[in-house]
Formats: sequence, structure tokens, C-alpha cells
Amino acid sequence: MTIHEAQQRVDQWIKTYGVRYFNELTNMAILTEEVGEVARIIARRYGEQSCKPSDENRDLGDELADVMWVVMCLANQTGVDLDEALKRNIAKKTQRDATRHKENNKLM
Repeated sequence: MTIHEAQQRVDQWIKTYGVRYFNELTNMAILTEEVGEVARIIARRYGEQSCKPSDENRDLGDELADVMWVVMCLANQTGVDLDEALKRNIAKKTQRDATRHKENNKLM
């Protein structure tokens, strides 16, 4: 599925099951919460924090998908085509950082 198709599916789900979008401010708060859940898994699984029993079976993929869901909701609400925005963003980074990382001694 393309990003554009994913945005459409999220929009259709909201219209079918969700009644309406939460407002943008609420979705921003929800996004922050979802990113925190991803951070919790990363900190415990790959970082130095130990896992609590309730954290051991958390699905990182599912939590990342939750982040994508809310990002798509915000994009839909604000008229952003993420497919096009990502293409432009990759082009910007490619031009701006063409040699930057290759010349970074910290990455060698």
C-alpha cells in the first residue's frame, strides 16, 4: 500500500467507525502519547532500562503503526499529502546532505 492509499484508508476508517476526527490539538497530544510508547519499548529493549513484566510483550511494530496512524490523521485534517511531502523531503535531504554524513568523522 502506498502512503497515499494508507491516508485514504485511515480517512475511510474515521468516517466509518470513528464518527469524526479528533481536533488537531487532541491528535497532537495523542501523537505525543504514542511516540512515548515507542520510546518506552526502545528504552527497555535496546537501552539500559530493564523491562517490567507488563512491557515484555509490547509490539514495537504495532506502536510504530499507531504513530503512523495519528500522523496520517493530522495530515488528512490539514490537507497534507504525505506521499508528496515525503518525496519533497527526501529530495531536500538529498541535496542538503549529499556529502555531509560521508564527511562526518563521527560516523567512520
